Order: sequence, then structure tokens, then C-alpha cells
Amino acid sequence: MYRVTRHITFCYGHRLLNYSGKCRHLHGHNGRVEIVLASRTLDARGMVTDFHVIKEKIQTWIDKNFDHRFLLRGDDPILPTLRRFKEPVYLFKENPTAEVIAREIYLQAQKKGLPVERVTLWETDKSSATYGEA
Repeated sequence: MYRVTRHITFCYGHRLLNYSGKCRHLHGHNGRVEIVLASRTLDARGMVTDFHVIKEKIQTWIDKNFDHRFLLRGDDPILPTLRRFKEPVYLFKENPTAEVIAREIYLQAQKKGLPVERVTLWETDKSSATYGEA
């Protein structure tokens, strides 16, 4: 199996509802995504996928939808206030945990035709969550 990996960084704010720890408060992260693409064969150029294609398809999506936005659960009571002040948000059906964010990036990469194997979101230098094939 051939694999290529690209790292993408972005900044985001979020909070977790129905949570008793510090993450119940609005706070921010400098996140780092590690996206791994895999293939049993290489294309005519000898590549799984050109790194530029990964940047064009998924980094552009992350920059547009996640970077410098609040990632929130759709029923977060702060949402009307953020919208009133025209703050950019991206909404999830569930808490925007590292696991949920990693899954969303994985699904977006799949939708864009990338042979994604797994996505890891590093929320801090010491903490990450991965979503992908078993």
C-alpha cells in the first residue's frame, strides 16, 4: 500500500455543551490536521495523489469552512449572538469534539474524490483524535 500525508494548520474556536470540564467555555485552538491518502497502485506519474491536489481540494475547504471560525453544535445558545455580530460559524449536529472535526474532514475529502485513509486532528501538541478506516 502506498501512502502520502499532508499536514494542514488552521485556527478555530469552539466549546462543548453538556460538558463539565474547561471546554464548556468558548476557547480556541491552533489545530493541525494530518490527512493520509492511500492506494494500492500509483497513477501514470507515479503518485497516489499530487500534493497540490490535496491542497487544492481539502486545504481550500478547511480554509473556507473551519479556519478562524467558531465550530459549534447547531443548538448552541450563543449562536444568535455570534450571528448578530456576523461572526463566522460552522455547525455540527453534535459537539464539535476533535473526533467529530476529524470525521468531518475525512468525509469532505471522500466527497472530493481523494483516496483518504485517515484524518488526525491535533487539537494541541499533545492531544489528537483520528477518524478513518480500521
